[in-house]
Amino acid sequence: MKFTSYWLDTAPAGAAERSTTVVEGRTDVAVIGGGLTGVVAALHLARRGAKVHLFEQHTVGFGASGRNGGMATTGMSIGIRAAVAKMGLDKAEPLYRSYGQAIDLIEKLVADEGIDCDFARPGKLNLATKPAHYEGFAKTAELLTTRLGVEADLVPKAELHREIGSDVYHGALIDSKSASLHVGKYIRGLGEAAERAGVTIHENAPVLTLAKRGSGHELTTPRGRIQADQVLVATGAYTRRPFRWHQVRIAPVGSFIIATEPLGTSRCDELLPTRRVASDSKNILNYFRITPDNRLLFGGRARFAMSNPESDEKSGQILRDAMVRILPQLSDARIDYCWGGLVDMSIDRMVHAGERDGVYYSMGYAGHGVQMATYMGRQMAEYMAGVPEANIWRDFPFRRIPGHFGPPWFLPVAGAYYKLKDRVS
Repeated sequence: MKFTSYWLDTAPAGAAERSTTVVEGRTDVAVIGGGLTGVVAALHLARRGAKVHLFEQHTVGFGASGRNGGMATTGMSIGIRAAVAKMGLDKAEPLYRSYGQAIDLIEKLVADEGIDCDFARPGKLNLATKPAHYEGFAKTAELLTTRLGVEADLVPKAELHREIGSDVYHGALIDSKSASLHVGKYIRGLGEAAERAGVTIHENAPVLTLAKRGSGHELTTPRGRIQADQVLVATGAYTRRPFRWHQVRIAPVGSFIIATEPLGTSRCDELLPTRRVASDSKNILNYFRITPDNRLLFGGRARFAMSNPESDEKSGQILRDAMVRILPQLSDARIDYCWGGLVDMSIDRMVHAGERDGVYYSMGYAGHGVQMATYMGRQMAEYMAGVPEANIWRDFPFRRIPGHFGPPWFLPVAGAYYKLKDRVS
């Protein structure tokens, strides 16, 4: 079993010279973070004619962008009904629709840049773990169809076998717009596209200091210093010093994934015959899908802990037990991959993007980063070019997480709280 991301292990590596670049001189924009937000923003800024340098602590896609479930789904992290109750339909609707627009953007980028990443739109299967959750799905479907004009199909428990080879769920809600893709090939392909557009990518080049210099900023890295007129912080759950203001507003929550051995087409037909991506309705949820080479990828918040080799291995065993409980026909399946990553959660589970002290930022995707990081990368390029309405999240206050001073000591407490909610909800 490999303790590494299946996506990154099966994607082409980036150019070796990215780790030997000289950092010096001046640039129009410095982008910090080589995930989807940073790379897509750099690509679109360069297309606008800007000189762009991108700095990544490790390699492009090393963080959450290469460690997720490979799903691009519609819907907000807090749920459309909760969003409408919180802010009203007029404010919630454009936010909700932006997730669908984000998937459309992924599809366009894949086509325009010729990225071979197995992009498909099979839809998403939202699975009810309790009867009451299916009743909630019915209310969500009514809201979507009657007030937003969005297609949403309910599948009762008696008909669920046409979608999944499991008896543990109480029905499902289908979203037909959601997509699946090989995220390792996607982010690496976007990196190559950004370079073709003129972006200079510096890998293994963490930004150590960021200081105001006149109307711009000076960035220090282990390989030199550079002056930038504009700076975009796109580090998500991996935000550390010198970006403390952002760090204490984001909780880095571990998300863990296993992938089985290749199962073959016929066996996968028994598991997920429609090949939809799937997730359940718990707070501490599980999500799963079939990979392009017919493995079952199975993930979730197995433990509220940071990702490290010991934590990943413990989480992998928890996930395997959950997988077999849901799909007992996989009790004899070998696990080939086990890995972890970090999800960036804000206190209100909303995206936060804007500018502070001349530094731009976008983060807080709360498990919806494949689509929303892609979307916000493009939108932040426009926002930084002087189009304020491009940033639909600009009016949401980015509040500090109480008691958060750096290391997320509070994760076990949060985990216990959400486990309790799952028991009683």
